[in-house]
Amino acid sequence: MNVDDCIFCKMVAGQIPVTKIYEDEVVLSFLDIGPISEGHTLVVPKQHFERLHDCPSELLGQVGSRLGKIAKAVAVGMNSQGYNVLCNNGRAAGQLIEHLHFHIIPRNAGDGLFDRWPSYKYQQGKIEAIAAQIRENLSDPPPRLASEDAGAGDSQDL
Repeated sequence: MNVDDCIFCKMVAGQIPVTKIYEDEVVLSFLDIGPISEGHTLVVPKQHFERLHDCPSELLGQVGSRLGKIAKAVAVGMNSQGYNVLCNNGRAAGQLIEHLHFHIIPRNAGDGLFDRWPSYKYQQGKIEAIAAQIRENLSDPPPRLASEDAGAGDSQDL
C-alpha cells in the first residue's frame, strides 16, 4: 500500500478526524468507528508498517510499552471485567487497513463476543512436525510470507 493512500497515516497527520484517546511521538490511539464493544480502541504506530513482522523490534517495544497503559485506561473507563488485545496481520486474518494496529476490546462475562474458540487436537506426531516447520523460519531476516509474494503489487484495500 502507498503510504499516501493509507487512512491511518492520514489520521496520524491530522487529515482525517478521530476521537482521540491518547497520542505521543510513537502512537495515536482512538475509538474504533465500527466497534464490537463500547470503548473498542485502536492503537496505531505513527510510522507506517503493514504487519507486525515488518515493524522494527525497537519501535514494536515502544508501541507495546504503551499498550498496557492504554488498555488499563480503556478497561477502567468502561468498567469492564477484562479486555482482548488483537492484532490482525494480512487480509486472511481480518486486517482491513494495511497499517499495523492493535485493537483493545473491553469485555464482560456473557457479552457474547468470541464465545467459542475453535480449538482442536493435533493428530499423533503432527505437533512436532509443525513445530519444526516454524522453528526453521526463525532466521534473521525471516523468509517472506506466501501472501506477500502472491499479493505483490495488489493494493485494493480501500
